[in-house]
Amino acid sequence: MHGARGIAWWLAVAVAIAGAPARAQVDLTPFVKRDTYETIKISPDGAHLAATMPLEDRTVLVVVNRADRRIVSGGMGVKNSAVWDFWWVDDERIVISMAQSLGSKDPLYATGELHALEIGASRVKRLFGREDDVGLVQRYGAADSVELATVIDPLHEQPGTVMIATWVPGAAPKTQVETLNMRSGRRNVVASAPVRRAGFTLDPSGGVRFADGLDERNYRKLYYREDADSPWRLVNDSAQSGFIADALGMAADGFTAYVRVSRKEGPDAIEAWDMRTLAREPLLRDPVVDPDRILHDVDGRTPIGARYMDDGVRMRFFDESSAMARRYRTLENAFPGAGVAITSTTRDGRLALVRVWSDRIAGEYFLFDTEARTANGVFARMEWFQPEAMAATRKIETKARDGVALHGYLTLPAGDEDAARPLVVMPHGGPYGIHDAWDFDLDAQLLAAAGYAVLRLNYRGSGNYGRAFRALGAQEWGGTMQDDLTDATRWAIEQGIADPERICIVGASYGGYAALMGVAREPSLYRCAVGYVGVYDLQAMHADRARSAAWLRHWANDWLGARGSLADKSRVNLADRIKAPVFLAAGGADDIAPISHSRRMERALKAAGVPVQTLYIDSEGHGFRREAHRREYYLRLLGFLAEHLGGATGR
Repeated sequence: MHGARGIAWWLAVAVAIAGAPARAQVDLTPFVKRDTYETIKISPDGAHLAATMPLEDRTVLVVVNRADRRIVSGGMGVKNSAVWDFWWVDDERIVISMAQSLGSKDPLYATGELHALEIGASRVKRLFGREDDVGLVQRYGAADSVELATVIDPLHEQPGTVMIATWVPGAAPKTQVETLNMRSGRRNVVASAPVRRAGFTLDPSGGVRFADGLDERNYRKLYYREDADSPWRLVNDSAQSGFIADALGMAADGFTAYVRVSRKEGPDAIEAWDMRTLAREPLLRDPVVDPDRILHDVDGRTPIGARYMDDGVRMRFFDESSAMARRYRTLENAFPGAGVAITSTTRDGRLALVRVWSDRIAGEYFLFDTEARTANGVFARMEWFQPEAMAATRKIETKARDGVALHGYLTLPAGDEDAARPLVVMPHGGPYGIHDAWDFDLDAQLLAAAGYAVLRLNYRGSGNYGRAFRALGAQEWGGTMQDDLTDATRWAIEQGIADPERICIVGASYGGYAALMGVAREPSLYRCAVGYVGVYDLQAMHADRARSAAWLRHWANDWLGARGSLADKSRVNLADRIKAPVFLAAGGADDIAPISHSRRMERALKAAGVPVQTLYIDSEGHGFRREAHRREYYLRLLGFLAEHLGGATGR
């Protein structure tokens, strides 16, 4: 399975210290070292591989000759730019969608910029976006006439032509669908959106059949049309029906649509809708989790099933006897205990590039020959980590004090699994719609290497467990969302997993807020707290969202609460309740959680007599990216935890 690794770099010494005395040290080099490549896709003729390559302050795209692994072309944006996605449009051309990222904890924000990269060309050609601001996010409400775009479909049946959606920035941009000829630059309008902030779904032949978007109050609307000459008709308004419907694609018969339905109760379902009568037939619904990813046929448009993330990675298909379902099952059998995903295929369908991952594997790429049934290694992410030396992660289940079912993941260091250990509770950021998963989590692996058990809980408000579970988190910052973390921590103590005298809570972004709220509300439960690029002033956060656009103001009211109600939930106003030592880290270029939040938090803690350590780096954003700065953060983090919990330090 690990043929992609070549000669794996040894990590045995660093990992062996997981069960060692407190004076042991973790070698931080493998945890801060940048990977060579991230996402890889094969060209239609199979001759080249396109791959994203992370640098310290941006992510770029390169093209590699598959035969000799030589880089033959590439493109780079400005500082803080990244590749959102990319598509081979023919054997020689790639369309690149750009994004902005201001830190390692900052999700990518597609900017609407498109670029064309041609193998052998001297430079990348700009298709859409400002001439002077590549990689910069277009602010909501900005008065700007620049036209932006995103790719809907690479139109493989028309080599050299792509289908795009275009719009002019604004608080509620209206989009239209066009085809773009990459050679001539000619554009043809295909459809105009009947709703703002729209996305589009195609049928198997490439026809635009669905448009879905949101109104000012953030209610979802789904429109359908029978063909290019027919008018749009509204088929679902979530404000009226009480459920959200997202079109996923259509069957070859031209009238059966595959729709993801999000109800007020339970996980999301996938249904087949007869668009002639709107009769609905259930196809897939997991009892616990939502579909994590939709699986498509070789055309990339026709849904065939879904992948689910729970106690591992599972796939389910509408028809287990279909050719693509059998192909996925073959790959599943070839890589037992791992998740598999086909990232791209050649034009003839013979070669497929497959990504394989698990809780101990960051991601390996294999070239799967569908006729010979062979898989050859292409590249392994973070190949210096040996899977057998990594800490295992397992799913956990418990209940909140009000009976709500809670799910999460526990990573245990090497050693006696029956012994109570020092525990780090690590709430994820977001918080809404984001969820922790059964995957390779670098921070969890680092903490396990230092001797800590790591608990990642999907508290209410998290994604993956249905609309109702997500809605339970509305206006519950510092409330029942925090209770869930407390209840899961106590569950870990009751199960003999955690030493009750050695527990710390560590989080980034919203997780930083939750960490400090944890020690404020439960002074006897946690020995320390770490807030990394955290949000601590909810009133300031609400004001920032509310001034951007009407729909963001409604979002802030619906999910944070009315601005006047947030004072008692803001950590900067509750510092006098905190008794445990605190470590704060923040970046001066952070637009998501401005460093002012952390500085005000620091002043409030010091005024309350709370021991507080800080690490501020002016040039960093929402999560540190430079290797030296990440090393410094991890050194300080492990040193702080060792002081209060007794685990290993870093070097």
